[in-house]
Amino acid sequence: MTLEGRVALVTGGSRGIGKAIALGLAADGADVAINYRRDEEAARETVGEIEGLGRKAAAYQASIDDVDADQAMVDDALATFGHVDILVNNAGIASRGSSVAKTDPAEVVRVIGTHAIGAHHMCRMLVPQMRERPRGDIVMISSVATRQAGGGGAPYNMAKAAMEALAATLANEEKKHGIRVNVVAPALVDTEMGRRLVKGAMGVEDIRTLDAGMPFGRVLAPEDIADAVRFFVSDGGAFVTGQRIYVDGGMG
Repeated sequence: MTLEGRVALVTGGSRGIGKAIALGLAADGADVAINYRRDEEAARETVGEIEGLGRKAAAYQASIDDVDADQAMVDDALATFGHVDILVNNAGIASRGSSVAKTDPAEVVRVIGTHAIGAHHMCRMLVPQMRERPRGDIVMISSVATRQAGGGGAPYNMAKAAMEALAATLANEEKKHGIRVNVVAPALVDTEMGRRLVKGAMGVEDIRTLDAGMPFGRVLAPEDIADAVRFFVSDGGAFVTGQRIYVDGGMG
C-alpha cells in the first residue's frame, strides 16, 4: 500500500484521532497538511513527526466552522503542496450533555457548524481541484452516535447525522469524477475528548478501567480509527464509495 505522490489534508489533525490519521497516511507515503484550532504546539509536534517519516508536512490554524479561515487555509495548502487529493474531515467538538429542552441554542449552532457545515465548506473548496487528480478520497469521521442517538447529546447526534448525509450525497455526485467518499464511525476512543466524556457521563476518572468490559479487551485507540481511514484511501479501497465502517470494538 503506497500513497506516494498524494497529499492529504486532515482537519483536527494535531491531536488524538486526527494525529493518528495524519501519521498513518504519512507512513503510507502521503504528504500531509494538518489543521488545528488552538494547540499550536501540538500541531508543530505532529508536523515534526510526519517529517521524521520522510514526508512533507505543514500546519494551518483555522476554526473549521469559519468559512473565511477555511478558505485561507485551503489556499495556503494548495500553494504549498500543489494539490490535495485526500480530505479527512475529522475536526469535532462534543455536546455539553443537556437534554433537548435544556440545550442552549448557541451550542446547536456551534456543534453542527463544526462537524457538518465545516465539512461542507472543506468539500466545496477542495472537490473541484480533486476532480483533476487521478483519484480523490474524502473520509468523514462520524460516530456510533448516529446509530445510538443517546440522550443528552442531540447537537452532536444531529451534527454527525448531517455529516453522514453530506457523505452519501457527495459520493453520489462525485463518483463520475473518480472521487470516493466514505465514513468511519468510531465508538469510545482513548483521546482527550473520550476521557472527558467518560468522566462527565460516568464519573470514570481513568478510561483504562473500562478495558475489562470491552469485547476485545480494551477501549479503542486512535490508531484503530486511522487504520480504517488508511484502508479507504488505499488500493484496497479503490472500488469502495458511499460506505460506512463502524469501528466499535464489538460493542454493537
